[in-house]
Amino acid sequence: MSDDVAEDEPVWKEACRREEAIRELLWRYPERLTVAAVEGVAWELGLSRATAYRLIERYRGARTVEVLRERQRGWPKGKLRDQPIRDGLIQQFLAQEYLRPTRPPLRRVVAHIAAACRQQGLPAPTWRTVKARLLRIDERIRATRRGETGLVRARIATPGTYEVSRPLQVVQVDHTQVDIMVVDQATRETAGRPWITLAIDVMTRMVTGFHLALESPSRTSVGLCLLNAVYDKTAWMAERGIDAPWPTAGLPEALHVDNGADFRSRAFERACRNHGIQIRWRPVGEPHFGGHIERLIGTTMGAVHMLPGSTFSNPSDRGDYQSASVARMTLRELEKWIAWEIAGNYHQRVHSALNRPPIAVWREHEDKVNLRLPVDRLQFWVSFLPEDERNLRRDGIHFCNIRYWSDALAADVGQSGEKLLIKYDPRDLSRIFVRRPSGSFVEARYRDLGWPAITLAEQRAVMRLLRAQGRREVDEALLFKTALRQREIVDSARRQTVATSRSREGRPPQAAPESQGVSLKGIDSRTPSKGEVTIGGKA
Repeated sequence: MSDDVAEDEPVWKEACRREEAIRELLWRYPERLTVAAVEGVAWELGLSRATAYRLIERYRGARTVEVLRERQRGWPKGKLRDQPIRDGLIQQFLAQEYLRPTRPPLRRVVAHIAAACRQQGLPAPTWRTVKARLLRIDERIRATRRGETGLVRARIATPGTYEVSRPLQVVQVDHTQVDIMVVDQATRETAGRPWITLAIDVMTRMVTGFHLALESPSRTSVGLCLLNAVYDKTAWMAERGIDAPWPTAGLPEALHVDNGADFRSRAFERACRNHGIQIRWRPVGEPHFGGHIERLIGTTMGAVHMLPGSTFSNPSDRGDYQSASVARMTLRELEKWIAWEIAGNYHQRVHSALNRPPIAVWREHEDKVNLRLPVDRLQFWVSFLPEDERNLRRDGIHFCNIRYWSDALAADVGQSGEKLLIKYDPRDLSRIFVRRPSGSFVEARYRDLGWPAITLAEQRAVMRLLRAQGRREVDEALLFKTALRQREIVDSARRQTVATSRSREGRPPQAAPESQGVSLKGIDSRTPSKGEVTIGGKA
């Protein structure tokens, strides 16, 4: 972790704490806030009432953690006010006296630090300065060293301990490779086994969203699953010709995920917390901890085994069945089939744990949903998308062998030699999102708006096809013949240049050694040159 990231972490954690308190306050008082309620939050956050009101208004406008970050004034970001010696004393006393199983109060440690500083002729630090240094230490380390088992236990989830009282309070997310082979849309040749990312609401067992792709699981697939889960699915379903009800929508309060790299990335964690989504990781070494999502995956894979091209759960079940040769469904067709399976079958059947259909439980508790949607759809969309960097050229942004342009980028051409951050949707390459030097994102589209929207997988397939076609069209014999002829041209040019140079100096050209394979044709060897010895020993 870089120094900038380490310095920023306490500020980010404090902003998250403010967001949780203010979001809970607005949920309890949706119509009108009372002075007493605001004063209570101000006391909890250690703020004045006026500052609390300002933060509440700021949060109402954006509903993100970013707007609640403490704004630094008058001091460079990341620069320590402490002298190195005093800062070392603070760290030493915190490690030796505060992080102990006896759990001494911080004020006593602050007093000891002040006494040690005065003894060395240094100004005593304030309580706030010592607290800032303490917050740099990871919370789990602090709790473990001080023997605060309650805090340690609170950071570790336990199977079966989720006590949810409303929909979207906890949503579990996980991936699995689908037990089926799919075929390419254009060639109908086998394309491989896709991956599916599923999200399920713990209380109602409703599937909130999913994402299907041939690419391995990543932060991108999780983000695209959340995009499908958060927003209303009416248009998405209509586009695929599905008329079954799927009413789930809204930001979840917490995500329960495993410890994969895609869920542990700092970018993913910040994107979630910026929109008020807490992340709860499973304990390390307990892969079966997420029981709800594991059962959903098993149910979904059982249904897929009915399709042509199924690979079954294990080779012994497959037997002599040739999955690749009998595969018939494209990725798009499989996506539509799974959507029907979820909305028209799974949601409508009696769930063994609920003794009721999941959609009936959702409808019953729909009024308890703390429905939150991102205020800025584009910002939420972009925050979970994959990213890359590209130069802004005079003719636009070049990405995936495609040129993109937006009139908003015209003012930035030639302004900076640095690459610009771009975000893209693997499902639709007809547009990308470019972060301008000012920090704002703009949408850039194809230079030729007549081109159809394609997926990243389709673009890569086309490039593979073009490269393969190019290799087939190569005449290897002509390549080698050309290389030999070019080498002969270079050797001949070299000999001619040497011969011309020697003739100007009055010296005859010397023949190259026979080992180099140079012909003597064109050189008159009958007349000896001055100072040479001819064959036979005559001068």
